Formats: sequence, structure tokens, C-alpha cells
Amino acid sequence: MTKYNELLAGANKDKKRVGRGIAAGGGKTAGRGTKGQGARTGKKLGATFQGGQRTLVRAVPKARGFKSLRTPAQVVYLDTLNDFKGKTVDNATLFEQGYISTPFHTVKVITRGELTAALTVKVAGASKSSQEAIAKAGGVFEKTAVPLRKSTKEAEASDK
Repeated sequence: MTKYNELLAGANKDKKRVGRGIAAGGGKTAGRGTKGQGARTGKKLGATFQGGQRTLVRAVPKARGFKSLRTPAQVVYLDTLNDFKGKTVDNATLFEQGYISTPFHTVKVITRGELTAALTVKVAGASKSSQEAIAKAGGVFEKTAVPLRKSTKEAEASDK
């Protein structure tokens, strides 16, 4: 015999029919109360309606402009890359040296000062002048995607 908690029957309840007489349970005022604006048929009140008082939406001034949700690129200056002489510069190495706050955001190389070391730069972006400076110093710039953060499950699996 099947147990009650193992039954495959789902919820099968009909919508409550109101306004069908007193005996039906939802008759006469049909759950709308006695008289008043909410009891009438037709257009319902808006979500911001406060009984005729000026609504909060109208009382608060409009905020002009907009707020960008895009996170700005982390900036690395060209002259700081001289510390990585002969190495490959990417998000991980910049993070380890403390030049960027997180390796999982966009990094852009901006021209400031001079680059004397020949190195391979693998980041998401660089200004045209800094790309030219890297090439002039004998290095290579490669545009790469921003590395994704490992999920906690992947990180735990790799630690084992």
C-alpha cells in the first residue's frame, strides 16, 4: 500500500469563486469590504497611490544622469613595467607584485615615463602609445581575456 507522503498527486485546488451568494462563503461584498474606493469596479489604484496624498515618487526629486554598472579598468603605468625585466607580465604577476588590487578585473597599460626593458605583456588592454613603446623596447603586447575566478568547488578540488 502506498504511503500518504509517497502519493504522486499534486496540488489540485480551484480558484476561489467570489460573489456567488452568502452560502458559497465569498458572497455579498466578495472580500472587498463595505463601500469605498477599493470596493468599486473599474480601474484599480496604482502601486504608488497614498489616498490622495502626494506620492513619494512625486515628492522625491529626479536624479539626473546615470550610474554606470561597468567596473573601470585597473590602470598600470608603463614605467612600472621596468621592474619585470625579461619576464612575462600578466594579471597574476601584476597582482603578486601589488600593482593591481585583483587579478580578475580588466587591466589596461597606460603610457607614463619610458619603458627600457624588453618584456611580453599579456593583459586585456593597452593604449596605442604604450603598445608602440613596448614594441620599441623589443617587447611584445598580446591582448588577452580577463581570467575568470575559479568556483569554490574547483578551488577545493585543485587543493586536494
